[in-house]
Amino acid sequence: MKNPYLLNTHDLPRRAGEMKEYELDIEAPERVGVPLIGVAQGDIIEVDARLESVTEGVLLSAEIYAVARGECIRCLDPVEMEVERTIQELYRYEPTHDKSKRKHRDDDDIDLEAEDELQMDGDVLNLEIPIIDAIILALPINPLCDDECLGLCPDCGEKWETLPDDHTHDVVDPRWSGLKSLLDGPSDFGNQSK
Repeated sequence: MKNPYLLNTHDLPRRAGEMKEYELDIEAPERVGVPLIGVAQGDIIEVDARLESVTEGVLLSAEIYAVARGECIRCLDPVEMEVERTIQELYRYEPTHDKSKRKHRDDDDIDLEAEDELQMDGDVLNLEIPIIDAIILALPINPLCDDECLGLCPDCGEKWETLPDDHTHDVVDPRWSGLKSLLDGPSDFGNQSK
């Protein structure tokens, strides 16, 4: 299966200052997001990309748009959120064995800036890491349908906002339930014959 995040830059000249623009509709090959909300597998991630040739490699500037769906953590209603992010990444020409992934060096050769560098694979850019990172960072860990969502009644499961203000339940602590029969029935206590 072809990786939909790969972008061939063959038509971008390698002279500094050259630029090309691309409009991409990437069909998400798998869900992208956090546990409670994300862009579903098969949904479209729109990418308006501008590639510029620079001395070190290709500079990617892109606007990302997608729709994430999930559920409210308080009332479990469906939540839909538009994700709009801007990313900018430099893909270096230097070859690597990781094929357009973030380059990892040996522990004794640590360069914090170089550790996060993206590499080109020939003429191909792999947009997967920057796009997924941008979407995940834009999503809330605990999505809400509304900031004022009251959630559900823990006893009946109905939404608090649809219930009257004086809504209550008679809750009997199970530790005292045996004593309830003494209050409900006739009591012979104290009337026993000797």
